Amino acid sequence: MPPEPKYYFVDEAGDPTLFGSRGKVLVGADGCSRFFILGLVDVEDPSKLSEDLAALGAQLLGDPYFKDVPSMKPEAHKTALLFHAKDDLPEVRREVFKLLLQHKVRFSGIVRDKLRVLAYVRRRNETDPNYRYNPNELYDFLVRRLFKERLHTHGSYRICFARRGTSDRTSALTHALETARQEFAIKQAISANAPIEVVPASPVREPGLQAVDYFLWALQRTFERHEDRFLQLLWPQCSLVVDADDTRAKGYGAYYTKQKPLTAAALKEAEGYRSESPR
Repeated sequence: MPPEPKYYFVDEAGDPTLFGSRGKVLVGADGCSRFFILGLVDVEDPSKLSEDLAALGAQLLGDPYFKDVPSMKPEAHKTALLFHAKDDLPEVRREVFKLLLQHKVRFSGIVRDKLRVLAYVRRRNETDPNYRYNPNELYDFLVRRLFKERLHTHGSYRICFARRGTSDRTSALTHALETARQEFAIKQAISANAPIEVVPASPVREPGLQAVDYFLWALQRTFERHEDRFLQLLWPQCSLVVDADDTRAKGYGAYYTKQKPLTAAALKEAEGYRSESPR
């Protein structure tokens, strides 16, 4: 009997968009995020997590307190179908947070400041006029960095990515994961060739994606609004958050762990550095 695979669920917060249709810079404008975040949750028992999220959803839908709430109506295609932190009521979020804290899930994320990405793109255009930025370029780079040390200790892997748009990027994501693994294996002089299954899916079908959405929502609010109370609630289940553009101490960015929590105060210090020295 083959061993149970290692399960990861991957989603994003913000978006990797830099430019509009006519090349206008959109970063920081209404509807376009300042930061792009890629995150994963490592879930020990996805089936149990799915069961408990479904049970919580049924419980809340049957609660008279929510009977006239628009987002709880099936026709709204929101909380009645799945948990999505941006759409859920504060009372609902609190219940989801409590549920997540009862499960063995571990979150990791990496954050890019899109103003820094924009500066890189402009510098590259100066030396290579034919270069054109593609949002998938940033996404796949973060996939490689997020997984570079996560694909060499188990017999197999099942990695579920939240589906983005209508195009099938299974092949590109598989290539990004294999590249990350091989680069790490060469560096460490080890062998790593366990099967990797890439599964593009919707959060309705894969509730693990609903879990990573909640972590990402909390992390995004910390970066975009300097509001960290939701992230602090979930921090016991956060393994690592990388602020890739805070290079004050290390060129690869600032690492936040259980021993070094990420706070709004820390980000305010980094914000001054970003504005003073764009790369």
